[in-house]
Amino acid sequence: MKERTRRIDAEANRESDGVIVPEKQPNRETPVLTEAVEVRTPAKRNAGEEATNRIQSRNMVSFGLEGVRTRAKTDKTCCFTALLHHITPELLRQSFYELNRKAAPGIDGVTWQAYEEQFEERLQTLHTEIHKGSYRAKPVLRTYIPKADGHKRPLGITAIEDKLVQQAIVNVLTVIYETEFYGFSYGYRPGRSQHGALDALATAILTRKINWILDADLQGFFDSIPHERLLEFIRKRVGDKRILRLISKWLKTGYSEDGRIYRQTVGTPQGSVISPLLANIYLHYALDEWVENERRTRPNGEVIIVRYADDMVLGFQYKNEAERYLAALKEQLSGHGLTLHPEKTCLKEFGRYAAEGRKKRGEGKPEGFDFLGFTHLCSKNRKGGYFLRRKTISKRLRQTIREVKDALRKRMHAPIKQTGIWLKSVVLGYGQYFGVPGNIKALKSFRDLVAKAWYWSLRRRSQKGTAMTWQRFTPIVNTYLPRLRLCHDFPEVRFAITQGRSRMR
Repeated sequence: MKERTRRIDAEANRESDGVIVPEKQPNRETPVLTEAVEVRTPAKRNAGEEATNRIQSRNMVSFGLEGVRTRAKTDKTCCFTALLHHITPELLRQSFYELNRKAAPGIDGVTWQAYEEQFEERLQTLHTEIHKGSYRAKPVLRTYIPKADGHKRPLGITAIEDKLVQQAIVNVLTVIYETEFYGFSYGYRPGRSQHGALDALATAILTRKINWILDADLQGFFDSIPHERLLEFIRKRVGDKRILRLISKWLKTGYSEDGRIYRQTVGTPQGSVISPLLANIYLHYALDEWVENERRTRPNGEVIIVRYADDMVLGFQYKNEAERYLAALKEQLSGHGLTLHPEKTCLKEFGRYAAEGRKKRGEGKPEGFDFLGFTHLCSKNRKGGYFLRRKTISKRLRQTIREVKDALRKRMHAPIKQTGIWLKSVVLGYGQYFGVPGNIKALKSFRDLVAKAWYWSLRRRSQKGTAMTWQRFTPIVNTYLPRLRLCHDFPEVRFAITQGRSRMR
């Protein structure tokens, strides 16, 4: 009697938990899963999503975005026709707090802080609008920022609510496309950075038979992407018409400038949350797949590529192969509405044997090339061996100093402590990026130039210019401006550690 009572209580407890476990397994084979599930801890960004229940056929349906990721990884031809249901209130909330809180407001003038005050009240309504199709995107507010070459770059400032929805869509689509993108693509991808691209490029030059460098840059890339061709590329993996309709809204909503609304049929607003992902998708199909196919089907010496958004560097073993690639690359890009920048695209002899070869031919030293803020040069180490030197681009250094001077002019009468704390963050930030081996001179020069600019700014606070002297200023600058040191390891060492291997993909 007691044994029967314990068995009944155990069955009741199992039923109360919502899970019924049969005491005896059926005598048949284990059911096949409709989608494989990765045996690993779910990603942090998906922790808030609930797993779905078991269906009548006893097969397991997709466990949120983890199921999407697994299916995208195992089936490269899969086109996902149902994705919008992953846009949940929890994902919208998470996406909102992933946004930059200090970003400028869009056309509606609403800041992140102002939207947060009404966020919980607006959340359910926004979720309903997205799923009913009544959500409306606002035009982006266009502004211009100066470039190092003196030109101005158009920048689109998106309204905060549009940023929120875009971030949620990015979180869903990234799960699919991170299994699709190639390893040599580094721009705007999770877990990847500019220094990752720099390490990969340096490692390839140092360890592979690279004698020629093609430094390529796409002219007006973000303003040249054809909308229809981009949507055609996206449809290869995304078949959910509701997701495609949202992306089309953001592309065609246009921009606001001087009080007027301008519609667009090409280009993505540079500065919006979803633009980097759209740019990577377009270049993946228009460029990366072509390069990968060329490398595999036409073996003619070593060929490497590193791409960060629209800025890319290709390396070749033979000059004739480099020239063929350059001609074919122009044709390939023109077929997708893109062109190479005529001034920033060039082919140069560069590598371990470039200096020796040019010396035998009576030519000068190998020319350097610029990539991600650094000028790459052929140099020698203390033992006389080949050394890839990377130093700050001179134009980039001068531009940064000009920006510091302009900011100091506005802060001229601010307290010394307040300005010193701000300058400390500027100097440390500069050192965190440019503190690579071989660039110590540029680091020292930057600190000295910032100190000098601060000194003359303080002297201008007095009409006679005698209030501040170097003797008085020296302890001030030593207190607030740190002396910069190298904070990055040698690229081949760090690349081998981060990638788990010492070769370029």
